[in-house]
Amino acid sequence: MENSGIITKNNDGSINVPDIATIPFIEGDGTGPDIWRATQTVINGAIAAAYKGSKKINWLELYVGEKGYEKTGEWLSQEALDNIKKHVVAIKGPLTTPIGKGIRSLNVTIRQKLDLFACVRPVKYIDSVPSPMKRPEKIDMVVFRENTEDVYAGIEWESQSDEANEVICFLTEKMGANIAENSGIGIKPVSAKNTKRLVASAISHAIDNGYTSVTLMHKGNIMKFTEGAFNKWGYEVAKEKFGNVTITEDELYKSYDGKLPEGKILIKDRIADMLFQQVLLRPEEFDVIATPNLNGDYISDALAAQVGGLGMAPGANIGDECAVFEATHGTAPKYAGLDKVNPSSLILSGAMMLDYMGWKEAADIIRQSLQKTVKAKTVTYDLARQIDGATEISCSAFGDAMVAKM
Repeated sequence: MENSGIITKNNDGSINVPDIATIPFIEGDGTGPDIWRATQTVINGAIAAAYKGSKKINWLELYVGEKGYEKTGEWLSQEALDNIKKHVVAIKGPLTTPIGKGIRSLNVTIRQKLDLFACVRPVKYIDSVPSPMKRPEKIDMVVFRENTEDVYAGIEWESQSDEANEVICFLTEKMGANIAENSGIGIKPVSAKNTKRLVASAISHAIDNGYTSVTLMHKGNIMKFTEGAFNKWGYEVAKEKFGNVTITEDELYKSYDGKLPEGKILIKDRIADMLFQQVLLRPEEFDVIATPNLNGDYISDALAAQVGGLGMAPGANIGDECAVFEATHGTAPKYAGLDKVNPSSLILSGAMMLDYMGWKEAADIIRQSLQKTVKAKTVTYDLARQIDGATEISCSAFGDAMVAKM
């Protein structure tokens, strides 16, 4: 093997990946250890199949969540955050949100502390997975969800607290707002800087992966100066940074008779509630969706349901300095330790991680193997109960079955 060590990042945003790469992982809580073990088996197997020993990952465990609290007394240590930043790429299982322990959400905290501004969630149908849709194969979208602001910034005060009363007093007396007595108060910040870097990432992804449209999802008809501004700034950055390859819908119909020219990317926008209808009725019209935080949470889960549920949906949180790939579902504590649940979300997130590292051959092997395993009807309980003639297998056996099909 030529070189080993940690991944490094260049000034232009590209990364240098050694043949033996050290990558931190967080098992996660609840079912996290189960799905992580299956995922690790699959990732290692795919790398071995693709590179015949010339590439390898050295896994470095970080103690975060319940395991972190047991071992260090901290739910999320600065050391863990520093290690993710140092190693550039990390992967994690689902984390619980400790109740009454002073942390709103470990997942949100990791994103904010590391400035992982883009939550990236690809949604694409895997053949033979049960779906509520008649034509789920038409769904091939990537959601770019702004990760650091909107209502997820966590700026809120409880009803009747001194802080809430003070803010209400200011808003009513100084700003002329009409607010019901004893309201809880939350703040929804949306900035030009964070919007533009998110939309620029979405457009770059469309260019790099052959997509032909980027849709700005917003509720700007009501929230004019937050979500409406998101829409405005999205169009601005498209023109400022990608003016040579992007066109708007106005330009499409005025200058091109509604036919997208070769090599161009269409920038369009849709009101959020309208888009929820259109991804059901006309999913083939949407490729990349760029959206503020809360909209992105809703639309990515709704799209995941169309292709078989969150158990089949991968995700990543990507910033300028590092990236964390993660399962998109929760911890499902009632199934913890039972070796039962579907590990596909984290497995597919591992494939996204390998894509990010440039190890695309191994990533493709994972996706192909998952497809073969589901088609063979050897699946975990959640899919087995929906597929006629399926053989129900455990979480770990699913990972082993995938490796056997590489």
